[in-house]
Amino acid sequence: MNDKMTVGQMFTGVRHPGMLQRSNTVNNNGSSSANTSFETVLQRNMLKFSNHAAKRLEQRGIQLESKQLDQISSAVEQAAAKGSKDSLILMKDLALIVSVANRTVVTAMDGNSMKDNVFTQIDSAVIIS
Repeated sequence: MNDKMTVGQMFTGVRHPGMLQRSNTVNNNGSSSANTSFETVLQRNMLKFSNHAAKRLEQRGIQLESKQLDQISSAVEQAAAKGSKDSLILMKDLALIVSVANRTVVTAMDGNSMKDNVFTQIDSAVIIS
């Protein structure tokens, strides 16, 4: 308890600058994480809609609120955590097929369009209540 501690020093006793090293993390493409721009990270993690999905939403009169978009984004994160590639996301009267790796909604259906429909080429389903 009697060791001297100075401002800016995290440990008691003498530490030489060479003893403290900051680890550089490397991301998937081999570059330093410090070089990754905020915009790149944001774009990688943002939910996108394909042209086809945007047309289907418009044709079927489906409007998504920010709360719903947050729920969908969370469902995509859950699917990604389980290793999914293409997922069906069901929420009330809405079905979305999502490319999990690209975080892209591929198509969207309302309750009437879902009836008597078979969903193919998916490896997971996430149900949002």
